[in-house]
Amino acid sequence: MKKIFILLMFIAILIPVSARAQDKVGTTAANFLNIPVGGKAISMGGAYTAIADDATALFWNPGAVARSGRSDIYTSFTGYFVDARHSWFGAQYFLSTSDVIGVSLNSLNYGDWEKVTTVENPEGTGEYWQASDMAMALTYARSMTDRFSIGGSVKYIHQQIYNETASTVAIDLGLLFITQFNGLQIGASIRNFGGSLEMRGRDLLTQVDLDPESQGNNENIVSYLKTDKWAIPLSYVIGVSMPVIDRGMTHLVLAADVMRPTNDAQTLNLGADLKIANMLSIRAGYQSLFKAERENGLTLGLGLDINISGYAVVFDYSFQHFGKLGILNTTSLAFTF
Repeated sequence: MKKIFILLMFIAILIPVSARAQDKVGTTAANFLNIPVGGKAISMGGAYTAIADDATALFWNPGAVARSGRSDIYTSFTGYFVDARHSWFGAQYFLSTSDVIGVSLNSLNYGDWEKVTTVENPEGTGEYWQASDMAMALTYARSMTDRFSIGGSVKYIHQQIYNETASTVAIDLGLLFITQFNGLQIGASIRNFGGSLEMRGRDLLTQVDLDPESQGNNENIVSYLKTDKWAIPLSYVIGVSMPVIDRGMTHLVLAADVMRPTNDAQTLNLGADLKIANMLSIRAGYQSLFKAERENGLTLGLGLDINISGYAVVFDYSFQHFGKLGILNTTSLAFTF
């Protein structure tokens, strides 16, 4: 009962956040923080808060990291829109049967773009410019009992476009509770609770004349153009998962997540994972159900889990359909020990 009380208190903290949240599409920076990671999680429609059982729990729910019972190294790659490349790397290590630490790196690289224009060269100078986003996180999780675990991450967030950069720090909090009702699991997480981002760099330096009506004053005072501060996309998620088939070497798990980000409307994600012979997984999901304006939706994927002398190599593949925007494919590789 004490653990249920803690869970309810955690959810109660989230409710005021959801009440204040507005549908403010496009009003935050570092939106790459909400790009889903991991072939398995993506193929299940992102319904992974209460089922995270590999190193991607570092992203989805730090509280679930302590429940996998194994150390993992996991990497994931997605060919993103406009030729950008999204990658994620995570590793978790069990210090004891109850305590886990983890590190992760989330990166979105937009590549090199040739078109640098100036007033003197409106058609381009021949120079290249770059843009990228990055977040590094350190995670600690602990199993409080055999049914309840909690965890948190501290992350450093950095964005860069040409010669301008912005950085801030944020935290993620999460928990996972395994009920006594047919294996039902309840997960909850708060992601990206932290500061704001403000671009700074040498291109914001300019020369101004503070008093153009006067003569004899310095007409070339170096000044710094001040940019606005933008919040990062705070999100809270509550999820459930339950095994509906658990017979011998065949397992089917269903999951659902309700997500409320501060920069978008509330969404519902659904997912299913069918594992056959403890080796082959067939997965399907649906993202952003009931959302009025969206392009994403159906997700599909496969997984292959090969055990070799107590070690495991896991390959995951996912497919996402984004309507007019096209198709995204994600490949993931994990090493478990």
